Amino acid sequence: MTGLRVRHRRTMALDGVDLAFGPGVHGLLGPNAAGKTSLIRVLATVAAPSDGRVEILGEDVGDHRRRGRVRGRLGYLPQEFGYYPGFTVREFVSYVAWLKEMPATATPAAVERAVARVGLTDRIDAKIRTLSGGMIRRVGIAQAIVNEPHILLFDEPTAGLDPEQRVEFRALLRRLGADATVIVSTHLVEDVAAACTEVTLVDAGQIAYRGTPGALAALGGSDDGSGDSAIERGFMAALRAHRAPSAAREVSP
Repeated sequence: MTGLRVRHRRTMALDGVDLAFGPGVHGLLGPNAAGKTSLIRVLATVAAPSDGRVEILGEDVGDHRRRGRVRGRLGYLPQEFGYYPGFTVREFVSYVAWLKEMPATATPAAVERAVARVGLTDRIDAKIRTLSGGMIRRVGIAQAIVNEPHILLFDEPTAGLDPEQRVEFRALLRRLGADATVIVSTHLVEDVAAACTEVTLVDAGQIAYRGTPGALAALGGSDDGSGDSAIERGFMAALRAHRAPSAAREVSP
């Protein structure tokens, strides 16, 4: 993407963002209202940019015909995803597979595989309304991966997951990132440190940092008191550097 701008009424959510993503797991970090969700929504083709060019899988998504070709190759889990409480897990994930125009003959096995990857095989025929919040979040992850997408977009995917489930989800992210481009928006720096190969820090609609989690951690001091871990201290150091009045606004590793 080049020159990406997203405006919400009088607020510029993203202001002149230039980014490219390749295979692997990419973490989007930033404080609340930094622009992370706006970026994810543009990449998911559910929101249009106010300005700039966005190309996904070789297609300019500014063209609605080419945008349609991209959607079947994406997986997307928003912060709040819609579902039908009366559907079973199997029915709902199958429905999403149908929406993604997956071949009918391949769908049953794909659904079982996706549900197994999120640890819900024993609840596959349970009504969604009977599931806990964490289980419903895992159903959301299953629907995102059912089509074996080339690009996966997760917005706060670990919300509602307990610590054990978060560890399992990080492992799943690493496996998915071996064959796809996975972009994870989160405010939990420990998830980025554990699962991501690259991190992009967004602040006030601009890119404040881009590099590896290790390089981000190295930005912080060992005893500055701004975080409980090296990557938290690096995160805070990058934010401070970006917000400081200077000619060089962007922190580089």
